Amino acid sequence: MPPRRKLNEFERGRAVAWFQDGVPKREVARRLHVSIPVIVRLIQRFTATGRVQERRRPGRPKKTTPREDRLIERLALQTRTASSSIIRRQLRVATNTNISQQTIQNRFHGFNLRSRRPAVRPRLTPAHRAARRAFCRRHVRWTRQQWSQVLFSEESRLNPEPQRRLTEGLEAPRGTLH
Repeated sequence: MPPRRKLNEFERGRAVAWFQDGVPKREVARRLHVSIPVIVRLIQRFTATGRVQERRRPGRPKKTTPREDRLIERLALQTRTASSSIIRRQLRVATNTNISQQTIQNRFHGFNLRSRRPAVRPRLTPAHRAARRAFCRRHVRWTRQQWSQVLFSEESRLNPEPQRRLTEGLEAPRGTLH
């Protein structure tokens, strides 16, 4: 069985209009890719109430408004290394809204932002920089043919120092632009 799909308000209005124009319920359901009982319930609700909007459902109201949610998202994307407690303080200053860190983390989850550790790289000392500069000076006149014979290994595997991590930051999923 395919997953349930909710009709948006435009599709609900379109279904009612088709039905009023004489299109059978089965055909309306086929056009909208939903089951026939969905259309039957929609038509029944429309004839009883004269509306196609969904009923309000019970549930706990959100602690933040959509505007505050957008502000949380913007703050998180502007400063990727900011923790939920920092974002919480910034939100309290900006909107005088006092919410928990867990609520902030829930909003991060809703925006599809995950906390990630940055890539680890070796620390460069002045000696490393000098060695790199000397290497560049020695090989500045090499041709493409000469460079094609060189096999570079991954520097992080050759690092004798213990790996040090930078601060944790937020990351959007790959393929999304913000």
